[in-house]
Amino acid sequence: MEDNRHTEGPAKNIIGIGQRILTSLVGIAETRIRLAVVELEEEKANIFQILLMLGLTLLFAAFGLMSLLVLVIWVVDPQYRLNAMIATTVVLLLGAVIGGIWTLRKARKSTLLRHTRQELAADRTLLEDDKP
Repeated sequence: MEDNRHTEGPAKNIIGIGQRILTSLVGIAETRIRLAVVELEEEKANIFQILLMLGLTLLFAAFGLMSLLVLVIWVVDPQYRLNAMIATTVVLLLGAVIGGIWTLRKARKSTLLRHTRQELAADRTLLEDDKP
């Protein structure tokens, strides 16, 4: 008899509604956590790429400047040596500046958990609209 009392009547509807609400809340939380994890993995990959690009840019700039300046001194005739050193220095520094700007642009495009924040903002607006 007691089993029938718990499975029938108004309490059954309340328990069912409570279970559906709880299931929905758990599903929402799980989706948000998965989205956050995916975005954190993307940001980790972006940070690694940025550090790699920055390191390569600095490495190329430093070794390029050193080796070209040595080559210029050895190869160019003494009367054109100054012009050749100026030209190679400008080209290498321009390459380093372009690499630095490229790295900064890549770094500025990175936003931490952008999609998660958008979803949470959408959830908040939906919850605020439901209030009486």
